[in-house]
Amino acid sequence: MPSVVQTPLPIDAHVAEIAAHVRAHRSAVIVAPPGSGKTTRIPPALAAIRRTILLQPRRVAARALARRIAIERGWTIGNEIGWQIRFERKFSDRTRLLVATEGILTARLQSDPLLSDFDVVILDEFHERSIHADVALALAKQAMDSRDDLAVVVMSATIAADDVSRFLGDARIFDVGARRFPVGVQYKPGVSMSAAIREQLRDAEGDILCFLPGMREIERTRAELANVDALVLPLYGSLDVDAQERALAPADRRRVILATNIAETSLTVEGVTDVIDSGVHKVLRFDPETAVDHLVVERIPLDSAEQRAGRAGRTRAGRAVRLWDARDILRPHREPDVRRVDLAPPLLDIRSWGGDPRTFSWFERPPDDRIEAGLALLDALHANESLRTFPLHPRLARIVIDAHGANDAMAIAVQLTGGAPAEVHELSSIARRVLGGDYRRHVDDATLRRALLAGYPDRVAQRREPKSPRLLLSSGTGATLAREIDDGNGEFLVILDITGDLVRNARIVEREWLSPTRREVVHEWDGNRVRAIERSWYGAILLHEQNVAPEAADAERILAEHVTPDPLLARRVAFAELEVDWTAIIANAVEGRRSLDDVHIELPFNLRRRLDELAPLTIPLPSGRSAKLDYRDDSTIVASAKLQELFGLAESPRIGPRRTPVTFALLSPSGRPVQITQDLRGFWNGAYQQVRKELRGRYAKHPWPEDPWTAPATHRAKRRS
Repeated sequence: MPSVVQTPLPIDAHVAEIAAHVRAHRSAVIVAPPGSGKTTRIPPALAAIRRTILLQPRRVAARALARRIAIERGWTIGNEIGWQIRFERKFSDRTRLLVATEGILTARLQSDPLLSDFDVVILDEFHERSIHADVALALAKQAMDSRDDLAVVVMSATIAADDVSRFLGDARIFDVGARRFPVGVQYKPGVSMSAAIREQLRDAEGDILCFLPGMREIERTRAELANVDALVLPLYGSLDVDAQERALAPADRRRVILATNIAETSLTVEGVTDVIDSGVHKVLRFDPETAVDHLVVERIPLDSAEQRAGRAGRTRAGRAVRLWDARDILRPHREPDVRRVDLAPPLLDIRSWGGDPRTFSWFERPPDDRIEAGLALLDALHANESLRTFPLHPRLARIVIDAHGANDAMAIAVQLTGGAPAEVHELSSIARRVLGGDYRRHVDDATLRRALLAGYPDRVAQRREPKSPRLLLSSGTGATLAREIDDGNGEFLVILDITGDLVRNARIVEREWLSPTRREVVHEWDGNRVRAIERSWYGAILLHEQNVAPEAADAERILAEHVTPDPLLARRVAFAELEVDWTAIIANAVEGRRSLDDVHIELPFNLRRRLDELAPLTIPLPSGRSAKLDYRDDSTIVASAKLQELFGLAESPRIGPRRTPVTFALLSPSGRPVQITQDLRGFWNGAYQQVRKELRGRYAKHPWPEDPWTAPATHRAKRRS
């Protein structure tokens, strides 16, 4: 191996001690700022001891680091050092140091839980707290606990080192604190990125690295810089490999590199002396209303701002321009993925590894409701080990499998992940191998659309009215179809891309493809009877409803809520002061009934007999007839009778437990009241004579004796002579 002269870096003085400690104690946490050399110096030193895997958050960084280490060490890619990223691998049995993205380790652990191919696991840039890094650390810790020869090292520029140390069993923390060169920071609020670049180009001594939130912002800024005297190069994850390499490679002209946070940490861009920072980035954030992750533009945290500025001070004193106000307060650290992204992919990883996500030893446990939501999605996808054979989100893997690996399905999957078109070919190769005889290069449109529904079963929408762009999502929220994709066709759609409440990509699905997620029988009161309606739902979307026979228990319960005893009966019971269990009596009355017309409330025989004794319906009159008793709410009882029927009656009858006197409404022959009294004696001796005087001429056919005490009571008129 040729001897190689390496540029001295701040970490060099600590490498031997770190390697010795890891050899002896099998764990370490290393904190060192950008430019210190931790990523290029420590992994090769550990690989000299034992076979090592170095995990990186991004594919671009993994390739670039492998090449840089190879140059520094005089190694050959694919021999002493190699890389493995999605769709790409360059390593061999001779490889001592494998640089890989974090998901690669998780995939390897599925088939080899003890990670027997490696002796050292290094998680670099752990402060980014990707969900893959969290799961990789937790699984690596499980493997370390089961092996006495596996070491785990965590490295970062800014990290909550104590938390990681405790998780690894109080691992030693190596804090290499000094940045090699100073970086002067300026704040320029309100200045556009292109204007800031033009100004910085006037006296920049080296290349300029600019941080923007995403591809669109990069391409817009690139267009605005079309006439500057510099090589303007984009750098973001979905660029093809050649374009990424051009951005990283030295050039004979001054460069302006327009990058996302892909260049924030371990990725080295040589020759940079100036950094211009927009202060924003795009992060995935799970939206429970739409059940998907959305890219959201947010302010960067303080640790990201420091990381970005540090890119300017790697080889000489540098400058950093921040396009925000110095008085702005940034949150100290970035929010971990585990708190904000879709958990279905890592939950599938954990289940495939053999663990239970509910009891798994997470580095930071997600909220329980998020775990349950992710598991529910996996159940809806009928997730199994086959989904993990594709380097895709479980949704997209389901689509590919159900579409038999068809090219159209592959293209949609790549489009939805923001990948490069070349990835379609790589996915097709995997599909041919995995699906075997089920592989189809092309499928009909219905098969493709059904596969899309299988991948997004929770993303179904229904037009609120025919041809309307207004949608009701199965999650219960509303959305609108973008005008450019809406042809007015289809009642039901599967949503593939939604931003906020605007649907940008959707396909028609047929009603008969939608199996109800729940059915319910709703019992309703129509004012007289109980009706039952069976409804079939797909999430919050009503698919079908029909009338059905009511369930006996529900019908009786609802009917009982609307049944009340006859008011007269209730007043009689109250007057009689009887203890009556109306609830039980009504329940008995509604048994087997559906309508008020069929309900008849009756008291038990013993209560009826007692009620008739204490609160009879009628009272006998001296005339031989009976008068109905009117039980009033004020506990009085009133009987109406023609006064001729009461001749000779001196005392009002008394009834009930309190011996309440009956109040008589004394009526004229025409039925009009002439006196209301409980004092019949007083009436006959007093007011009767005045009544007689006023009415006997008008009602001459009826008896009006001078002495009511001795006259026979009668309800008849006088006999004709």
